[in-house]
Amino acid sequence: MNLIDFSSSPISLLPAVVALSLAIVTRHVIASLGVGILLGAFLLADHSIYESTQYLGATLFGVFIEDGGLNTWNMSILGFLILLGMMTALLALSGGTAAFANWAQHKVKSKRGSKLLAAVLGVFIFIDDYFNSLAVGSISRPVTDRFYVSRAKLAYILDSTAAPMCVISPVSSWGAYIMTIVSGILISHGIVEYSALGAYLRLIPMNFYAIFALLMVFVVAWFSLDIGPMRKHEIKASQAQCIDEDENHPSQDEELGIKESPNGKVVYLIAPIVILIISTFSAMLVTGLQSLEAQNKAYSLFAALENTNVGTSLIIGSAIGVLSSLIIVLKQKLPTKDIGFALWVGAKSMKGAIIILIFAWTIGKVIGDMQTGSYLSTLAQGNVSPAWLPVILFLLSGLMAFSTGTSWGTFGIMLPIAGDMAASIEISLMLPMLSAVLAGSVFGDHCSPISDTTILSSTGAKCNHIAHVSTQLPYALAVAFISSIGFIVLGQTESLALSLLITTIAFVIVCVVFSVMSRSRMSTSSERHV
Repeated sequence: MNLIDFSSSPISLLPAVVALSLAIVTRHVIASLGVGILLGAFLLADHSIYESTQYLGATLFGVFIEDGGLNTWNMSILGFLILLGMMTALLALSGGTAAFANWAQHKVKSKRGSKLLAAVLGVFIFIDDYFNSLAVGSISRPVTDRFYVSRAKLAYILDSTAAPMCVISPVSSWGAYIMTIVSGILISHGIVEYSALGAYLRLIPMNFYAIFALLMVFVVAWFSLDIGPMRKHEIKASQAQCIDEDENHPSQDEELGIKESPNGKVVYLIAPIVILIISTFSAMLVTGLQSLEAQNKAYSLFAALENTNVGTSLIIGSAIGVLSSLIIVLKQKLPTKDIGFALWVGAKSMKGAIIILIFAWTIGKVIGDMQTGSYLSTLAQGNVSPAWLPVILFLLSGLMAFSTGTSWGTFGIMLPIAGDMAASIEISLMLPMLSAVLAGSVFGDHCSPISDTTILSSTGAKCNHIAHVSTQLPYALAVAFISSIGFIVLGQTESLALSLLITTIAFVIVCVVFSVMSRSRMSTSSERHV
């Protein structure tokens, strides 16, 4: 069927704006995404109900089937979710989760320590953002629960260490993907001063959003800078033992209804997680090597990561993780019915995340057909002083990632545009403009309710999705403000050292303001209780 072209019309924004607005106002993500999908289909089909129905059927079908075969990426992510849910349940059944929580309660002496544990794990597990959010969530949640840290706070820690860490790590799925795009940009514009890896390494210190988002996580964890909706969730968690009104679930073990083994050991949790990490990373290298051999290319670590099959690697790693967990419970000679029940409820626990992801992918296709990204990209081109282009690209990429729910999609659209603009206007701004796109894409992704990374951070923390979005937003906006200052200075002076200095000063000022806000609200809350 012929779809209406909205590439030059602000109408292309309508489905995304409606879906996002409804999700924030009503707090019902699936219904809100459904309305956005229906609206987009109606507009694309030129208001024909019959053709809208046809389009919806084809779009939903495309989530599962692509080019006559399985949509391997989507199915891999769903399979990874199910397998990780099963592994989480087996870890609980083995008693490893409870043993680790008990151990951590003695080793981790405070609420602050439990939050820092989650943050540190988020920094060190940087293979992939999906993997990060779910794996770190599984490890950290029992510990943060024991110290009455809200699930919203845990979700914020997961989300704000996952994408920011992955985007500045060359040895990650994100780094490989970005280097692939940057390589094409360098070749197309005849830039030979540095390789794709060299350019990527130069982009890292310019990615102000990723750097200061990571720093903000540790500052918030250490000083308990709870502002906005986050403060409400933290108060509820401390009073109701991690049960937030908006989250409607108790701790993990009660939720799954699994009979934990009384003979659990810490190693029963740690060993499968370590095996999962090693297996996933090894699978990435192997699939990358296979791709290089098929293309007759020279083998190297970074080349393998550039050509790896992330979806397949996640499935292989999680399958081995489940197998290792299964071996542990079998060695404990636990009843077969308990093992089967754990596998079932573990897979079932991912139902909510899977449904939201399917709707998010569907509206992503609708937004793509509405050409929302193409329309937004035209806003970056015009008679603007080159010095202002980095901050403009940062904000525009943030808006695009927020509207489309994908940082990777925004990379694919905006990085080549930024490269073309820099080459035609001011080549010395090539790296600052590329870094602005990377930073803005992660910022928009953090704020978007339809972002798959945001959805999986909610899943990893077992947190209500909209509660996570609303509690993370003040921190994300604050870091975006700080980053905007950095990109303004970088564009005006082209001095990275000066930009980092001024941005650091702005970061300190914002943290002081947050501290004052947090303490004033604490005093107000105490007065009310008196």
